Amino acid sequence: MGSFQLEDFVAGWIGGVASVIVGYPLDTVKTRLQAGVGYANTLNCIRMVYKRESVFGFFKGMSFPLASVAIYNSVVFGVFSNTQRFLSQFRCGELKEGPGRSLPDLVLASMVTGVVSAGLGGPVELIKIRLQMQTQPFQEASRGLKSRAVAAYQGPVHCIATIVRTEGLTGLYRGASAMLLRDIPGYCFYFIPYVLLSEQITPEACPGPSPYAVCLAGGIAGAISWGTATPMDVVKSRIQADGVYLNKYRGVLDCISQSYRQEGFKVFFRGITVNAVRGFPMSAAMFLGYELSLKVLRGDHTMRSK
Repeated sequence: MGSFQLEDFVAGWIGGVASVIVGYPLDTVKTRLQAGVGYANTLNCIRMVYKRESVFGFFKGMSFPLASVAIYNSVVFGVFSNTQRFLSQFRCGELKEGPGRSLPDLVLASMVTGVVSAGLGGPVELIKIRLQMQTQPFQEASRGLKSRAVAAYQGPVHCIATIVRTEGLTGLYRGASAMLLRDIPGYCFYFIPYVLLSEQITPEACPGPSPYAVCLAGGIAGAISWGTATPMDVVKSRIQADGVYLNKYRGVLDCISQSYRQEGFKVFFRGITVNAVRGFPMSAAMFLGYELSLKVLRGDHTMRSK
């Protein structure tokens, strides 16, 4: 059917680089809030990280995501676009990329993207979270010791080697079930709002959305997606951070049970504010980088300057 297009993967990689640079500091804050101890709220977390580790603390472990998350986003956007294109051609016999794209096609393409995302991105997020959390003070409650902070890993390569040596190759997929439960609905709330909003705010007479429309629709979609994904993101972060020093959780249900028993229902919404705030600029940068790159790669100049 000729539906596969490599440009979607390249444009996704460029958008991924932009999103990592824009959103990484708040991603560190989000991880510390969800899996760390001793933070009263988002602003308190920001102040404490800066006080203890200076501005560089917000970029701890960024080198690995900058290289890997960009590739990860390349696959995510490439899989979504090509799957949606294939479904449209398979169902209708022709490609429909403009306004009025089929909602079932968008849902199924988003779900496929969520599955691929968890399979490819699980190890990436695990390494990122382990590096972000390794200087986070922790409480050895079971031993009655005071909280302390010790650097467990010397960098991304050492982190990967340590996990494989101590936990085996399957250790790289710790939290994969929670990530599936987060990403399958998460990408539905990511791509579908973006497509619908960008179509809604683009006048019918215009051949393509403006950069402003892309940023607005992408930002809103990102805030919605990350906001709704927060409960399972908390569970995923805790399971993946587990093992830096101690092993507390036996799986998703055990993590949910222990978290609820110890901290109540509100724990599953820890970091929702920073998630939603972080989601807007990250996703705006992601979609803008993707759409502009795609236009350049295809030699298409339909995106307006205003």
